[in-house]
Amino acid sequence: MECRAGCGACCIAPSISQPYFGMPAGKPAGTRCTHLNAENLCALFGKPERPLFCAAFTAEPEFCGTNGKEALIILAEMEDQIKTS
Repeated sequence: MECRAGCGACCIAPSISQPYFGMPAGKPAGTRCTHLNAENLCALFGKPERPLFCAAFTAEPEFCGTNGKEALIILAEMEDQIKTS
């Protein structure tokens, strides 16, 4: 599955605990990444500064649902499950 243009859910819902370019404290869950542009596209995509966490993410129907809003809900629920386990 290819990423849905303009979705950006994977750049908002999960937390990133490691510091990375432009976000020295990492990123809390539910916080928009500073590298997500106005069109909800990653400004670091394909660049070496992109966090490994992001580069490892693969869009799949079980993560992304049928639209961006659904993807945000699914990924936020997954983040909550990780925190409580």
